[in-house]
Amino acid sequence: MTDKSTDIANLLSPTVAALGLELLGVEYLSAPGSAVVRLYIERPGAETSAETQGVGIEDCEAVSREVSAQLDVEDPISGNYTLEVSSPGVDRLLFKSAHFARFLGEQAKVTLQLPQEGRRRLTGRIAAVEGETITFEVDGQPIAVAAGNIDKARLVPDWVALGYGPAKDASGRDDRPGKGTPHNRQTNKPAASKPSRAE
Repeated sequence: MTDKSTDIANLLSPTVAALGLELLGVEYLSAPGSAVVRLYIERPGAETSAETQGVGIEDCEAVSREVSAQLDVEDPISGNYTLEVSSPGVDRLLFKSAHFARFLGEQAKVTLQLPQEGRRRLTGRIAAVEGETITFEVDGQPIAVAAGNIDKARLVPDWVALGYGPAKDASGRDDRPGKGTPHNRQTNKPAASKPSRAE
C-alpha cells in the first residue's frame, strides 16, 4: 500500500470495526482533478469459516455512510474523490503480511516497488511468511520479498477448485466426463447410399 493508502486505512479502521467488519485495506488511485478511494471490507473470520456470512450490499452501504461522514470531518484527501466500498472477491488484494499468512500455499501475482532478481512482477506460490518477509516459490525457486517492497499483490484464483474451469488430466486434457474424447471420430461404416426404387 502507498503511504496515502496506509494513512487512510489507519484512520478508517476503527470506524469499520465499530460496524462489526474488518477493513482489509485501501486503494488510493489518484488522477488529474479527481481520485478513487476504494475500501475492501470483510466480516471477521469469513475466510476460515463456511458458516460466516459474507459481506452484503447493506454492509457496504453502512460503511460508505459512516466513512463518508468521517472523511468530511477529517478531510485527509485534498480535491475531489470517489469513494467505493467492496468485498474482497476471489482474486482479493493482499495488503499485510498477515494476509499472506492466511493464504499460505495459494498462488499470488505481485508487483514490486523496486526490482528484485531482475524482475518487478512475479507470480508464484506463497511458500512462507516470517515477520515482514514473504517467500514466494516462482518456477521452483524461492524468492524472499520484504513486505515493504510489495506495491500490489493479488491472489490468483484456482478456477478449477471454484468450479469455474475444466479439470485437467496429467496430459493437460479436459478431464470432465465425455469432454476429453475427440469430437470427430472416424468410423468404418460406408456412407449411406440412396434407397433404390422397388421395381
